[in-house]
Amino acid sequence: MGLTLKNVSKTFVGKKAVDDISLEITKPGVYGLLGTNGAGKTTTIRMILGILKKDEGIIEWNGKSVTRKSVNFGYLPEERGIYPKTKIIDQLMYFAALKGMNKNDAEQSIMKWAKKLEVEEYLNMSAERLSKGNQQKIQFMTAIVHNPELVILDEPFSGLDPVNTEILKNIIIELVKAGKYIIMSAHQMATIEEFCSDILILNRGKTVLQGNLKEIKESYPVNRMQIDANQNIDTYINEVNLKVENQKNNVYTIKIENEGVAHELLHKLVSAKIEINKFEIMKPTLNDIFIEKVGK
Repeated sequence: MGLTLKNVSKTFVGKKAVDDISLEITKPGVYGLLGTNGAGKTTTIRMILGILKKDEGIIEWNGKSVTRKSVNFGYLPEERGIYPKTKIIDQLMYFAALKGMNKNDAEQSIMKWAKKLEVEEYLNMSAERLSKGNQQKIQFMTAIVHNPELVILDEPFSGLDPVNTEILKNIIIELVKAGKYIIMSAHQMATIEEFCSDILILNRGKTVLQGNLKEIKESYPVNRMQIDANQNIDTYINEVNLKVENQKNNVYTIKIENEGVAHELLHKLVSAKIEINKFEIMKPTLNDIFIEKVGK
């Protein structure tokens, strides 16, 4: 069971928007699809969903060619897709009906997700009366109300405050536990690191990095350290010619080229009897790796 793309391409007016990409999602979880604006992410998503026809390659779900009828999918687009003048409950019932749900099942599912997303009080309001964040939660409901097998989320946390972001994160975790296959596209690299075990990074339609995120990060050498001290340690950092990337309340993030120089600094601090609350040597973040691959 799962989703497979093999050598998929799409051209618009002589320009390849997606150029020979392949990926495979073989078990429930969250797969990260990344890239700069215009890299080909949305085109790839629309081909997976059958909204656009591919020019070349294979797209299969459970070994069968993907069509609107063969895949029970849910899609949260980056753009708003709800009607501003229409009552939320009417819209949700309409979208549920489009997915083949009967009235009773649709009502039960809507009330279930409205409670989880804390939007019950808005169901009888028109969409235009809701905040951007609550509109995003309603749009998220349209993507999952019919219990899809495959869920594609394009910038799911757009417009959400920290409280609502946490609510949505917990629901995504719940969906994974329920055996859902999720593709997530987002510009917040920390969010991708939190959810995704595997990623694909696109640049100008081509795959520039792909694979298991943990293994990708392990393949990189360490590039920074973090020290939480009880006092200012600028003097000691300068003695070993290191560059401070960030410093706040005596918590330092410092660029390093190898572990040896990090231990040299630690030795100086210990010898000076400076109290250290935290000392950590770190691999590059996904944000570092992303910039390296597509920054140019």
